[in-house]
Amino acid sequence: MPYIATNEGQLYYADHRKADSTRTPVIFVHGAGGSRLDWPPELRRLPAANAIALDLPGHGNSPSPGRSDILDYARVVLALMDALEIKEAIICGHSMGGGIAQTVALIAPERTRGIILIGTGAKLRVHPDILNRVREQKADVVTLLQDWIWADPAPPDAKENAYHGLMNTPADVIYGDYLACDSFDIREQLGGIRAPALIFAGSADLMTPHKFGEYLAQNIPHAQLVTISNGGHMMALEQPQKVASVVGQWLDSAVIRGTTDASS
Repeated sequence: MPYIATNEGQLYYADHRKADSTRTPVIFVHGAGGSRLDWPPELRRLPAANAIALDLPGHGNSPSPGRSDILDYARVVLALMDALEIKEAIICGHSMGGGIAQTVALIAPERTRGIILIGTGAKLRVHPDILNRVREQKADVVTLLQDWIWADPAPPDAKENAYHGLMNTPADVIYGDYLACDSFDIREQLGGIRAPALIFAGSADLMTPHKFGEYLAQNIPHAQLVTISNGGHMMALEQPQKVASVVGQWLDSAVIRGTTDASS
């Protein structure tokens, strides 16, 4: 799990790619205040994914500063691809990371073979209680988020790890993330996403309700919607085997292999 120098600063990432794999890499992009550890091993080590999971600037082991605009974070992902000499990738994003994935697909369509969107939307308004209090009352906000982002029952270890991950992220970085989300709105641009999209929406997601996923599926031209029954905002950690199974099947399907793995 090395560091790499990019045009957007030094980044830390976990590289799960196999040296002999011809598959297009899947780059996993976490949500606000998170890190690469928000992705369960079932996804990060999924053979079909040929995965890379990064820590965005200011998150996990990547040094600050963070960013306060989704477009700036999208440029970070593209800078990582440049540094790793990856011409094309499938971008998988959760929550804020889903906004980043959509933006990469719009600004660099020639480098985006597909997108996987988990618990996200085309518009990501942030509740004022989160945005206005996170810098001065971070512990209270993180406790509040624990009530909002998980469905019952949720794995206790996953909940504890996510809590400590948020607490270890600087308040100013989280605030910048929420500013980025709050100003994000690409509803009028969704028709311009040409990459195939796999969309996950949780039936019990309080942060990005199921209708957000439905809207994405209705407005992105080549989209497939998957509903995770009783899935909360952290559905990938709540039901990792289910999510990984669907992702694996999609990566093996004609919609992806027919366009990304013609050499294999």
